[in-house]
Amino acid sequence: MPDPYSTRRAAFRALHAEGCFVLPNPWDAGGARRLERRGFKALASTSAGMAWAMGRDDGQVTRDEVIAHLRTLCSATELPVNADFENGFGETPAEVAESVTLAIQAGVAGLSIEDWSGSELYPLEVAVDRLKAARAAIDASGQDVILVARTEGYLRGCRDLQPTLERLGAYAAAGADCLYAPAVSDPAEIKAIVDAVAPKPVNVLLWGPEMTVESLAKLGVRRVSTGGALAAAAWAGFDAAAQRLAEQGRISPDA
Repeated sequence: MPDPYSTRRAAFRALHAEGCFVLPNPWDAGGARRLERRGFKALASTSAGMAWAMGRDDGQVTRDEVIAHLRTLCSATELPVNADFENGFGETPAEVAESVTLAIQAGVAGLSIEDWSGSELYPLEVAVDRLKAARAAIDASGQDVILVARTEGYLRGCRDLQPTLERLGAYAAAGADCLYAPAVSDPAEIKAIVDAVAPKPVNVLLWGPEMTVESLAKLGVRRVSTGGALAAAAWAGFDAAAQRLAEQGRISPDA
């Protein structure tokens, strides 16, 4: 029997071939369906949004919880879903491969593997071995799942372009289909990343009010994601309404 998600995976692969598309990050089934109705072509999960909805901080969810969450998202929409898969939920390459296999079985069309251990960046050789294990698990599955390699240096405060380029180049050589360095925001640095890993596509996180999809597309970026921004916006609205309720006894803001 063919995999029921194969059509979505083929569509997701095609989106990476040319142009620039937006990959918004819902954290529940309702959000996934709303984004689908808005006309987006693909979705991605958000580890932060999921954790916040569970009353936890980002990085405090288990692999089993994430797999169940991915299964829910993939079942809620007809769109391809890319998994924010943190560090692959395993310290060893074998554990990463096992986790990746479970994510594929949940229905994802793509998944990202970070090089952050939870306290520091993995040494480059270790990070490459973990990505190679993820690549091998995808290949063994027979499913056309996009492997995204993330380097977390900029996001963790080490805003140095050269080691970021070195890591992304090594990850591309290790079999990553798409490269991603969240929190890079300088246009010249984004363009340097795009050029360094070409022809492989680059994902950029919308980071700050000055960044737009249009401007990123002009730099050659292939896909643009939102991370936890939609979840943060939803919680900000929730907090504002709750404060009005507590202080004024009503929900609606002043006219």
